[in-house]
Amino acid sequence: MHHESPWMNEELNILRDHTARFFQKEFVPHVKRWDEQGIVDRDAWNKAGSAGLLCASIPVEYGGGGGDFRHEMIIEEEMARAGVTGIGNSVHSGIVAHYILNYGSEEQKQKWLPRMASGELVGAIAMTEPGTGSDLQAIATQAKKDGDDYVISGQKTFLTNGQLANLICIVAKTDPAAGAKGVSLIMLETDLAPSGFKRGRNLDKIGLKAQDTSEIFFDDLRVPAVNLLGEREGLGFVQLMEQLPQERLIIAVSACVAIERALEYTIEYVKERKAFGKRILDFQNTQFKLAERQTEARLARVFVDDCAMKLLEGKLDASTAAMAKWWTTQKQCEIVDECLQFFGGYGYMMEYPIAKMYIDARIQKIYGGSNEIMKLLIARDL
Repeated sequence: MHHESPWMNEELNILRDHTARFFQKEFVPHVKRWDEQGIVDRDAWNKAGSAGLLCASIPVEYGGGGGDFRHEMIIEEEMARAGVTGIGNSVHSGIVAHYILNYGSEEQKQKWLPRMASGELVGAIAMTEPGTGSDLQAIATQAKKDGDDYVISGQKTFLTNGQLANLICIVAKTDPAAGAKGVSLIMLETDLAPSGFKRGRNLDKIGLKAQDTSEIFFDDLRVPAVNLLGEREGLGFVQLMEQLPQERLIIAVSACVAIERALEYTIEYVKERKAFGKRILDFQNTQFKLAERQTEARLARVFVDDCAMKLLEGKLDASTAAMAKWWTTQKQCEIVDECLQFFGGYGYMMEYPIAKMYIDARIQKIYGGSNEIMKLLIARDL
């Protein structure tokens, strides 16, 4: 029961095949080892870059693929289908590269985007702090202007790609008295940081084991003032808000695929597995539960497709994106949990993909803005 998205076309089908084959050949054989080491091999990024899978929606003149959000969606979907979780490409290509594209000067775009597209630079965003998650106005990291530099002090946590990233978008207060209007985005090229920049440990998470996630510390770190994104200070909050619908839709896309993948595995399994002399699928409970879940999977897909088409036209509003994010991730957690049940004891064993999908699902309701925050955003528009 595969649903063909209305935004698909021949070129995108070719990209889907290319991407799926690339992941199967280059990444899937390493997934178990990457999970165990808690991080992907650094050259995985360069391989993805060579295959044209990084910065797919960045214009060709900056080294990107010249595509749009649909291209990012397909790469995100195929990565999820292949069970590859270690490469935080949605943050790298879907978020950091777009901050630079949308707010960077011509010089900044030329300097960073081609190297992001090749995998030479790995992007991360330093937003969350130990004391602040979704409440961005409350961040404590400060950037003080000193001559031609900003001097940055503070700490950040839960950085996706945190161990490998060498281009980090720092969310800092350039004017602590001004609340949301005092927030700015400043790019840090870590290889050029003289001192004052330190990575903490690779955090030990419940799931997404191969995804390096870190704390980082700034202690009077000097960054050239020309690394500010935007023509003046204080635009950071607006810049973040403008990009969040895309970030949230990316999460919804991955939730959609996880739901579809869990159902595919489960339907296959219940057709073969027997109990009390008949297939698990022949029990009415199985049929009804899977019928309900298959319906929800379709609803999720149609909604996400609609959001994607709105995003392409620049019409995806914050509250619709919030709806897609909370509902699909909530359903992902429920459906994967219910699917696992059909596997019985085997569902609890790590060698069955459903077990890993169960563990990896949980974070989806938290990052990118917790689902409670999504509901607040929607409620504001009521």
